[in-house]
Amino acid sequence: MAKYQIRRMGVFSCAKIYAVVMAAFGVIIGVIYGLIFMVVGGAMMAGGGRDSGAAGASSLVIGVVMMVAIPVIYGVIGFVAGAIGGVVYNIAAGFVGGIELELESMEGGGYSTPPAPGWGEQPPHQAGQQQQYPY
Repeated sequence: MAKYQIRRMGVFSCAKIYAVVMAAFGVIIGVIYGLIFMVVGGAMMAGGGRDSGAAGASSLVIGVVMMVAIPVIYGVIGFVAGAIGGVVYNIAAGFVGGIELELESMEGGGYSTPPAPGWGEQPPHQAGQQQQYPY
């Protein structure tokens, strides 16, 4: 098994991942809250003696706004939290070291290092020689 250590984290990269993950959670939560508000809010407004058409329309609009706004808000909060988390991780890793990972190959053999750049490239074809490919 090969051991690796994450010494530094890209702050912008971490922020993007947090933003996407939190926006995905925001979609789930926004749809749930939006549907609840449409159903329960419309029923409460209609039951309160107000015009049921206006109550249904306003709860529908507010529910749709929640379905759109919550994922956006969660995404922005996730981006900010990811950036702060990346900076804090980099500071902490400077003091105590990074997170250690042990990697093992899933193909049965031991872990092998990735091939060097240019692996599989062949030299330019020369006249009179047959070019061989690795496949």
